[in-house]
Amino acid sequence: MTDDTPAQHRPLLYGRRRGRPLRQHRTSLIEGLLPRLQLDPPPAGGIIDPATLFPTPKRDLWVEVGFGGGEHLAEQAAANPDIGFIGCEPFINGVANLLQHVEAKDLSGNIRICPDDARPILDALPEASVGRVFVLFADPWPKLRHAERRFIGPANLPRLARVLRDGAELRLATDDQQLCRWMLEHTWRYPEFEWLADKASDWRVPPADWVQTRYEQKALEAGRVPVYLRFRRRDR
Repeated sequence: MTDDTPAQHRPLLYGRRRGRPLRQHRTSLIEGLLPRLQLDPPPAGGIIDPATLFPTPKRDLWVEVGFGGGEHLAEQAAANPDIGFIGCEPFINGVANLLQHVEAKDLSGNIRICPDDARPILDALPEASVGRVFVLFADPWPKLRHAERRFIGPANLPRLARVLRDGAELRLATDDQQLCRWMLEHTWRYPEFEWLADKASDWRVPPADWVQTRYEQKALEAGRVPVYLRFRRRDR
């Protein structure tokens, strides 16, 4: 979705685009590094070919929707150089923060960034092309009248089911109990997903390869208890 797209044809996207003014180095990363890594959705009906996104072949493609400050995405990319990552985040300050991690850890070979809404990217990826999707600590939109703004729900679960391969993982996390109930109810009821939980520790203890974010650390310090939900994409 480009700035030239007529406003009436853009999907609604809620939340802040910008925060505090960026410092000089972060501005230089937005101007210099981001254009090399930026992934924009193709024109209507176009397809993104994952094989062309990275300079060397990758064994899998993982997507993070709303990567916040980018800590999780950067650490996952550093730990998995043979996997390609797409991160989507419309908050430009978060994009700048991720770019700092990319620069420091030399991650330009397996990260691509969409500084905008994730939905057009998901729609342009081929069916069954993604091995894992992360939606971590999303805005809970606590007011009932705003519930439809929550990313995990009836509007986007079909998108995720289409793009995830059979057996692929949808990984969710939140420290908001209302949002937890919402995500669990909708995803558990959606026929294409299977909840990977047999006991309480399966949602109380983070996965083995978990990367803690600054937001999660603040939640823990404030006494809020995160919940970790893992779903498997059922076989087609």
